[in-house]
Amino acid sequence: MNAWQDFAEALVAAGLLLPSGVPGVVGRSGRFEAVVEALEGLITREGADLQPEVVRFPPVFPRAAYRRTSHVEHFPDQMGSVHSFTASERAHRALVARHHAGEDWTDELAPTEVMLIPAACYPLYPTATGTLPDGGRLVDLRSWVFRHEPSPDPARMQAFRQREYVFLGTPEQALEHRDRWLRRARTLLESLGLHPEAVVANDPFFGRGGRLSKATQREQALKYELVATITSPERPTAISSCNCHLDAFGTAFDIRTPNGEAAHTACVGFGLERITLALYREHGLDERAWPAAVRQRLGLG
Repeated sequence: MNAWQDFAEALVAAGLLLPSGVPGVVGRSGRFEAVVEALEGLITREGADLQPEVVRFPPVFPRAAYRRTSHVEHFPDQMGSVHSFTASERAHRALVARHHAGEDWTDELAPTEVMLIPAACYPLYPTATGTLPDGGRLVDLRSWVFRHEPSPDPARMQAFRQREYVFLGTPEQALEHRDRWLRRARTLLESLGLHPEAVVANDPFFGRGGRLSKATQREQALKYELVATITSPERPTAISSCNCHLDAFGTAFDIRTPNGEAAHTACVGFGLERITLALYREHGLDERAWPAAVRQRLGLG
């Protein structure tokens, strides 16, 4: 049996996750959501002293903005493009006939002006064009994101939520933000009884060019992941990441520091579903029986 299978079946049997029939697409019970909401409250409290701007975007953003990023070059296998029907009544009749006949009808759809967002920070950058204040900007974000990575592993969902603190500023400010949150995030997770390990990581860049991107990212230690056990102690899962993007988004969206240079950006991301799954794996499938200190830290009573 695969390492994830026992845990996946236990989560469903406990009523925490509801399978949909599509790998990586699941419902969440009220109990599961209560833990997610408690976790979000804790993350909010942990960042409150930094007084971030709070911004919330929907899980889609303009296709025109997407095209200004390098996502299609680096992660084409993960993208989510939103398509809809925009043709005539005659074409609609043909679509319906093919649908009822069990045939493929999706070639009747056309791309809309929006894409599903692949990370919570993506919609922020198109709104930040211009010159930053002297101290840069720190923004608190939360969103549903989509990555086309279908898998029966409960830790690899196609649609999930990210909570991020994103910084836009000088190279020194961005690096300081990344390093500060690497420490803070680890301390936060340890306070919940988890055992995160910080590891240098790389994004899953696609294709032959991706191998060079992976090597460069690792050599420069731009991305750290905090990994913990969810489905397998031998292969721990990233539950938080702390990343420096250098000036990639500053250049793409003309975001400038006060001295006119392209801004650097950095972010910490918390995978809300993955951390919740790690808590259930560590402390058991009945959150009412979790250690009192963990329940108190989360504000579960």
